[in-house]
Amino acid sequence: MRREAERLQDILDAIAAIERYASQGRQAFDEQELIQVWVIHHLQIIGEAASSLSGDLMNRYSSVPWAQPKIFLETQAVTLI
Repeated sequence: MRREAERLQDILDAIAAIERYASQGRQAFDEQELIQVWVIHHLQIIGEAASSLSGDLMNRYSSVPWAQPKIFLETQAVTLI
């Protein structure tokens, strides 16, 4: 099982990956399916990593909106079914 530090690094890496494509702007996102899939994939990584973090860690950093990536992941799972 992966440690929380590794999961937090997964979140940071996914954010950095999204930022690389976000810098191209909204029009590029709207027009290029590859960018859309890339961003969604990395949002899923964030959701999976956030879902595996302990309640203690989330309480310690309560200013982070931990529920948002988890809700995105759950919404994607329902959409795929």
